[in-house]
Amino acid sequence: MNKAQLLEHLKTLGFSQKILNAFSTVGREEFIPSELEQQAYEDTALPIGQGQTISQPYTIALMLSELNLKKGQKVLEAGSGSGYVLALISSIVGKSGKVFGLELINELAKKSKKSLVGYKNTRVYNKNGYKGLPEEAPFDRIILSAAIREIPKKLLEQLKDDGILVAPIGPRFEQKITVFQKKGNEIIKKTEIPGFIFVPFVED
Repeated sequence: MNKAQLLEHLKTLGFSQKILNAFSTVGREEFIPSELEQQAYEDTALPIGQGQTISQPYTIALMLSELNLKKGQKVLEAGSGSGYVLALISSIVGKSGKVFGLELINELAKKSKKSLVGYKNTRVYNKNGYKGLPEEAPFDRIILSAAIREIPKKLLEQLKDDGILVAPIGPRFEQKITVFQKKGNEIIKKTEIPGFIFVPFVED
């Protein structure tokens, strides 16, 4: 599958023009090992080293749709890996938006910083995603890009009122993409979409 075919595939699955434009703008090949470039636009997860993967484009498109991103928002990704999702988010929130990535594995954090050099509204920190990024909080949107059993309290505290958090929640080999919204002091579970397998969240 090439880029045009992947975009057509995502279009037939009903994703919005906003999501399609982001996938059109961002080159997935820039965020994977060079030996896998031929597979860059296959709708499948790919290894990026250190036991981690770049998620399947369909899965990313679904999570970004559920985030309901808007221009000018401040967004945090915990477990930002190669930086591909950060680049897509950057494209959607635009120059007036701010995008922050947390990646615990130093090698991946370093590589992703290089890959994201053209994305001026995006910053990557070599930090534990469990703790969030209190110095930049609160966030309009938070996305977790690795499997977790429950959302860390510190992350929920860093979500703005009316903010949305999307994460794959469940045991090691099956998670549900789960959507939460903050209303005052309450966290409301909005949606659960079953049938996904993510690499587990890396802890210290």
